[in-house]
Amino acid sequence: MPGRVRRILELSGFSPRPANWPGGSDCVGVWGHSPLAPNGEALARARDLPLIRIEDAFLRSVMPGRAEGRLARWRGRVGPLGVMIDQTGGVHFDATGPSALERLLASAPLDDATLLARARDGMARIAATRLSKYNAHDITLPAPAPGYVLVVDQTAGDASITHGGATWADFREMLFLAMEEHPRARILIKTHPETLAGLRPGHFSPEDAQGRISLCTDAIAPQTLLEGAIAVYTISSQLGFEAILQGHRPVVLGRPFYAGWGLSDDRKGPIPRRGRKLTRTQIFAAAMILAPSWYDPCNDRLCSFEAALDQLEAEIHAFREDGPGHVALGMRMWKRAALQGIFGQHKPLIFRNSREEAIALARSSGRAVLVWSSKDPGNWPQDVVCRRVEDGFIRSRGLGAELVPPLSLVTDDLGIYYDPGRESRLETLIGEDPPPGGRQRAQALIGALVARGVTKYNLGGGLPALPQGHRILVPGQVEDDASVLLGGHGLGVADVISRARAENPEAIIILKPHPDVLAGLRPGLATSDLADVVLGPCDAAASIEACHEVWTLTSGLGFEALIRGKPVTCLGTPFYAGWGLTRDFGPVPARRQARVDIETLVHATLIAYPRYVDPVSGLPCPPETALERLAESRGLPRAPLLRGLARLQGIFASQAHLWRRG
Repeated sequence: MPGRVRRILELSGFSPRPANWPGGSDCVGVWGHSPLAPNGEALARARDLPLIRIEDAFLRSVMPGRAEGRLARWRGRVGPLGVMIDQTGGVHFDATGPSALERLLASAPLDDATLLARARDGMARIAATRLSKYNAHDITLPAPAPGYVLVVDQTAGDASITHGGATWADFREMLFLAMEEHPRARILIKTHPETLAGLRPGHFSPEDAQGRISLCTDAIAPQTLLEGAIAVYTISSQLGFEAILQGHRPVVLGRPFYAGWGLSDDRKGPIPRRGRKLTRTQIFAAAMILAPSWYDPCNDRLCSFEAALDQLEAEIHAFREDGPGHVALGMRMWKRAALQGIFGQHKPLIFRNSREEAIALARSSGRAVLVWSSKDPGNWPQDVVCRRVEDGFIRSRGLGAELVPPLSLVTDDLGIYYDPGRESRLETLIGEDPPPGGRQRAQALIGALVARGVTKYNLGGGLPALPQGHRILVPGQVEDDASVLLGGHGLGVADVISRARAENPEAIIILKPHPDVLAGLRPGLATSDLADVVLGPCDAAASIEACHEVWTLTSGLGFEALIRGKPVTCLGTPFYAGWGLTRDFGPVPARRQARVDIETLVHATLIAYPRYVDPVSGLPCPPETALERLAESRGLPRAPLLRGLARLQGIFASQAHLWRRG
């Protein structure tokens, strides 16, 4: 039994062990109707023990299980994100007897408003993200011209076919019916992902692609295929269920779990036990939210459907960017291990120091180029994808200048977030509405960030007693920071203090020097006679909470202040300026026309834009997991042996160009 499935069973209250000597209180567990399942069935009958069947849930993983088995270096880090544990002895694809899922669909109360709202959000999220059971498809691939009839192939010998009352001949009958009932339409046969991966044969071959019939052997996203179809024919494929979710009424020649509820055209006739009429939202609620046991592999616990979806989205984000591989250009040596851990899980990064070498290798291998944003030479050829890399906004417990590896990084194929002179991917995301459920997720993330006091660096440190009065916090910044050079418009922190003082003569101006500057690692303003109070090392969240408003040039602390509901005034042009959330004295790009709320800004900045890696499991993870790690200081990466080097860098900060090569 795969390790992750075993763990899900343990967390569900079972104690899996080999079935050599089952006791009187034991039950016998088998995998669906696998080839070994009859042995377990016989043992259960002989010992008069309950039989439990286990199967994958309908959102499983990036790749099919058989493909995962080939990834020896991933051992222990792959497997299903959810399983169906059927304690009735049935299994959802076996229509010869009732299953736990069928009982839910037949009799469970499926009209609860909260449940249905969750189902609608889940359906919309899956559609927007182009998710399916397996997800090694390419969402950039287009479907053929719309107007075709989609005929869904399956792998030969699949248990859902034989136990759904179908045979090989039914696949020929399905193709014949599709042609007969749509005499003028093109017929598109969709090949199964495992067949495409060379793992198991299907029922159709290139010889079937005659006349108006063609095979779809490209890894096109299922939703993309369904959008162009005028009709869908299936035996028992999950794609039939997904067709229902997208508004189709598929023709079904088997007896899958979704047949018999009034949502499909069932050519095998009615199933007597299934007389209830359901909506697609209700069938989704039962099959995706109520029936499965969902698993959070980063925190090793059972979780909600939504949390499993968060995790799958993080893994899919990584796969879609990293699947073709990357050439990493000019990355400093100390960063390489962290970059490999984040971006090299599907194909190891190849490091190059020459732009010309990186371009040549990217062209010959189909890889993209990764380059640290401050070292981007620009002018990339149109046939080479370049992703600029920078620290994320929930980074670490410790400073990047102290060589502490990050929990999050951002990649940007358009520009980079701190450069207002050109469009960035973050800017595009902020200007869009959050996806379904995104606003609620952002609200929850804001609440957790504020409650747990998590910021970018999470350095801690007590806050001194501050003078009474209207307190204005001014974040110090590093003089040669790219956001200052590109978005500061020639101003400095002293200009911010002077402007804040001029407009608020009675206020208490509190300067919080940048932690890199206080640590002696980077050049910048550490003290100022213009401020009433200059803070030493202290907690960033506490300093924001202690003040009434924030004035800044381009500091990320202004974003953290917005999260905490504080008014923010910008003299420069940070990424969060110009959207209606700040008072802006700096020039705002004309591109930033949208007026957004804080939830939209947070979803784009902390959920959609960055990449996170869990320091405990090594897996891609959602921001909620990164936040939990930072709040609990569990498994966080540190680099104590490199801190001496970091401090030497600080001593020679004015000569930083000699070592900062990536």
